[in-house]
Amino acid sequence: MYKLEPVVADGGELIIYAPHLSEISTTHGALIKEVGYHVRDYFLKQPDRFSHIARGVLAHSTHVRGGGTYEDGVEKPRVRVTLASQVPPEVCAEINLGYRNPDEIDVESYANREDEGVLLVRKAGEHLYRLRESN
Repeated sequence: MYKLEPVVADGGELIIYAPHLSEISTTHGALIKEVGYHVRDYFLKQPDRFSHIARGVLAHSTHVRGGGTYEDGVEKPRVRVTLASQVPPEVCAEINLGYRNPDEIDVESYANREDEGVLLVRKAGEHLYRLRESN
């Protein structure tokens, strides 16, 4: 997510297509289920609430959720993050991610649609992305 977030428009959706994924994390899954995925300010503005959670887990949470704000108890992520995997929809909701059934996704239907604002990035985790500065 964090590698592609810079090229997603505000209010856009980033779908993590991982049909092989069946759990959130073998190492930190219980902690992630406890805290969920949130924007950075969600944790920074409530330090006492999360003081018992390792900072590495909180960092992972923000890397998956991306940028946004947390004001007056309201979290406003910059983009929607949707997980298309074997992780059940109720677990995705519990951890603050959207859900799509990976069996209902035709990956190729996303290809070559950049003029529509749709970008398919194969092997997205291999590179960092950013928007090219316009002249």
